[in-house]
Amino acid sequence: MTSPPVPSAATPHPHDRNALPLTRYAVLSLLTALLVLALKLLAWRLTGSVALLSDALETLTNVGGALMALLMLRLAAQPPDDEHHYGHDKAEYFSSGFEGMLIFIAAGLIVFEAAPRLWEPQPLNVPALGLVIAAVAGGLNLATALLLARVGRRHDSITLRADAKHLLADVWTTVGVIVGVALVALTGWLWLDAAMAMAVAVQVLWTGFRLIRESAAGLMDAAWPENEQAILQRVLDEFRAVGATGEIDFHAIRTRSSASRRFVSFHVLVPGGWSVKRGHDLVEQLEDRLSQELPQVTAFTHLEPSDDPVSYADEGLDRPARQ
Repeated sequence: MTSPPVPSAATPHPHDRNALPLTRYAVLSLLTALLVLALKLLAWRLTGSVALLSDALETLTNVGGALMALLMLRLAAQPPDDEHHYGHDKAEYFSSGFEGMLIFIAAGLIVFEAAPRLWEPQPLNVPALGLVIAAVAGGLNLATALLLARVGRRHDSITLRADAKHLLADVWTTVGVIVGVALVALTGWLWLDAAMAMAVAVQVLWTGFRLIRESAAGLMDAAWPENEQAILQRVLDEFRAVGATGEIDFHAIRTRSSASRRFVSFHVLVPGGWSVKRGHDLVEQLEDRLSQELPQVTAFTHLEPSDDPVSYADEGLDRPARQ
């Protein structure tokens, strides 16, 4: 039997969280949110449009979300300690969940402000100037959202991805509001202003629901995404292929995600006649190979003899008690 493939020296992975301080992007998001909020409030004050007010209220949640993102990213970046042996990465899920709840609150405020205008529409003042200001605010949000989305994907940060999704939803909200207010100015149909505000409320509710669902999945120790599980299986198959007659195999494979960090546990089945040193060398090579293919993966392995029936009695999550 030939020896398992020895991997080359690992190079820094582009997903390494330490490659770039992510908190700087949370600061950028917070500053952008404050500026955009000021612009949208100005547009509302100039026009009196409840649709523009609803857009500003939705942006108010961006401020709270960006502040929470900054706090949680700083917490998530802390190394493991005596009370948190697996690190603080899950703090990011609290940020996206908090942002989702803020969105629900914003939707309620929008409905509260817009509903009376459906029955008692109000004329708009200087709509053109208000729309120009809203368009500038939307452009700032779009640029920031695209940057956060790119960095969030690169560093697998659920906090930055959630912030980007929220900002992109805000962009579409602004576009819809601009179109609605423009139609009001062109047609004189004042009720369209309130109707557009209600449509904004529906849009932000959907965004909030998706953020909360994603956060809940992370807090419930969801398994790796399918593409990452496929990478794991490919690596395991490389080592299975070394043993032409099936000397090497794996079972009890379990994965979970914690923001950008990945955890996997599995049992390594080898011939009972192997020495401890030989089995240990195999496991070391396997873990090195995994670290090359997946960002921030922590593997927990358990070496077992493939020719012992007891090795197949503990594949489940709960180990059965022996009689």
